[in-house]
Amino acid sequence: MTSYDPDNIFAKIIAGDIPSVKLFENDVCIGIMDVFPQSEGHCLVIPRAPSRNILDADPASLAATIPHIQNLAKAAKAALDADGIRVMQFNETPSGQTVFHLHWHVIPIFEGKALGAHAGGMADAAELEALAAKIRAEL
Repeated sequence: MTSYDPDNIFAKIIAGDIPSVKLFENDVCIGIMDVFPQSEGHCLVIPRAPSRNILDADPASLAATIPHIQNLAKAAKAALDADGIRVMQFNETPSGQTVFHLHWHVIPIFEGKALGAHAGGMADAAELEALAAKIRAEL
């Protein structure tokens, strides 16, 4: 397996070197809006601990992160009145992983609305911030 690259975009977001629309942050992980959303309100949960994906992650970091994924899923569903929530996590290129820092996608699902392509198009910053405000209010 390839080793972890500390210069990946999520490591830079965690360090504050690249801006993001943050939903929450704590000593375990951060929650941000996905700038390439597949659905309205598509969020990401990114552990602070460096790992490429679930295959090399520390089990303690995984255990500490899961409650935050659940909280964000509940908040996104409530804030956007979504019909469901899809939680996805990719491991290595053939699975669809494009950023090699462990992260989970939290995607609101709406009846009758198809998901967009993964990394299909960049969202408007003002729209992301408006959605983030709704989600933050539920956290």
